[in-house]
Amino acid sequence: MPTAIEVININKTFGKHHVLHGVTLTVEEGTTRVILGGSGSGKTVIMKHMIGLLKPDSGEVRVFGQNIVPLKQDALVEMRKSFGMVFQQAALFDSMSVFDNVAFPLVEGAQKVSKEDIKRRVEEKLSILGLGQAMQKFPSELSGGMRKRVGLARALVTEPKIVLYDEPTTGLDPITTDNVDQMILEAKQKFGVTSVVISHDIASALRVADRVAFLHEGTIVEDTSPAELRKSQHPFVKKFLSTWFDK
Repeated sequence: MPTAIEVININKTFGKHHVLHGVTLTVEEGTTRVILGGSGSGKTVIMKHMIGLLKPDSGEVRVFGQNIVPLKQDALVEMRKSFGMVFQQAALFDSMSVFDNVAFPLVEGAQKVSKEDIKRRVEEKLSILGLGQAMQKFPSELSGGMRKRVGLARALVTEPKIVLYDEPTTGLDPITTDNVDQMILEAKQKFGVTSVVISHDIASALRVADRVAFLHEGTIVEDTSPAELRKSQHPFVKKFLSTWFDK
């Protein structure tokens, strides 16, 4: 299977704090890869390397085969067009309608898109995600799950190849969490995107992942399928998973 992202033996230090220790992982095209771990384990730092917001002290980050570490700003901006981002709290503009929130990357972005094409793309994404009747509503009128879907529609409207999810289920009730998990699965099935999910939510990770990388103290200690992760003998992974299994 072709590779979308390769993180190859990256190290990252902030001052005296060594955050990532020789991290290596592969994200195959069309799959959902979850990076699971506790708070402060370095998950978000890995994601920032994937889109070139951070550069490693050593190692490589390859996106569709291209090492992005040495790229200059203009080339990084071009590379980031391959990515869509779903933020932790959806990060919608309260003063804009759902339609305008989703259209925002096309209206303000570097792509030259006609008004007709913007309308077509926005309506298509909202319709597929079950939000066709919500286009003129405002974020304050939506449930938490609906706001997440609007955030996904905005991420998809530029037609990226890769979608990054930053802690998508944080602070959500169980029903809304399940809805968000279904949304992630639908994005893969309906749009064929490659997904990278940063999470500390065990149940969600095991539901949506094709493969899970478990990060502990800046090191990937397990890199396996959800079924095999359940059988992990690593002491910290066993303790982390037990907090869910024992519920």
